[in-house]
Amino acid sequence: MIDILKRRFGLLGRNISYSFSKGYFTEKFNNDEVFLGNSYENFDISEINHFSGLIKNNPDLKGLNVTIPYKEQVIPFLDKLSKKAAIIGAVNTIKFTKKEKLKGYNTDYYGFKKSLKPLLEPHHKKALILGTGGASKGVAFALDELNIPYTFVSREAKENIIDYDLINATTFDNFQIIINCTPVGTSPNIEACPNLPYEFFTDKHIAYDLIYNPEETQFLKNAKEKGAIIKNGYDMLIFQAEKAWKIWNK
Repeated sequence: MIDILKRRFGLLGRNISYSFSKGYFTEKFNNDEVFLGNSYENFDISEINHFSGLIKNNPDLKGLNVTIPYKEQVIPFLDKLSKKAAIIGAVNTIKFTKKEKLKGYNTDYYGFKKSLKPLLEPHHKKALILGTGGASKGVAFALDELNIPYTFVSREAKENIIDYDLINATTFDNFQIIINCTPVGTSPNIEACPNLPYEFFTDKHIAYDLIYNPEETQFLKNAKEKGAIIKNGYDMLIFQAEKAWKIWNK
């Protein structure tokens, strides 16, 4: 087997033992003899300042995925950003270039866009984005590309951000796509859900949760009870992972 196939990849994050990425890429490598020399591992660091040491101690790394809470925090440690990652302001994919530079990309927006698009009907005109972290930035960029106006929701109202207390029946009339970009409802806290008046969901709404574990969060269950179309983040993860794989190999 030629050396170029013996490559190391990994996931950067905090408390990531649950990781989708490690299982996905390990299975991908094991199921194709062309990739048998590749490996994928978790790099669980307690704070972003440990990133430089991680890179120094693993000089043979060829690519990283980035997850919560480092999608924004990792940017100052990179040498370069793709144009779209620079606009979005968040990175979930890092490529180690031939010149030994670190270049950041965002494939979250691509995965979200590709998974949402088949659900859209003409009456799905505006979106509420729950959360303002790195994941929400990729979602917002995808909505821009789909020409869907959106408003952010957070626990505290700020400029261009509303708080949960302002959401009512009129809000649900005006926003037909509700996207949870917060970690609320992730395993093991599966009974938690964003603080919304779920009674106002209808069959004209899409409830999208970036969470994929559990498969059906309480947020999705509540929306489903009112007839909403629901979608979890699994397909988004598949699409963004395959996009990252292409970036590492180009």
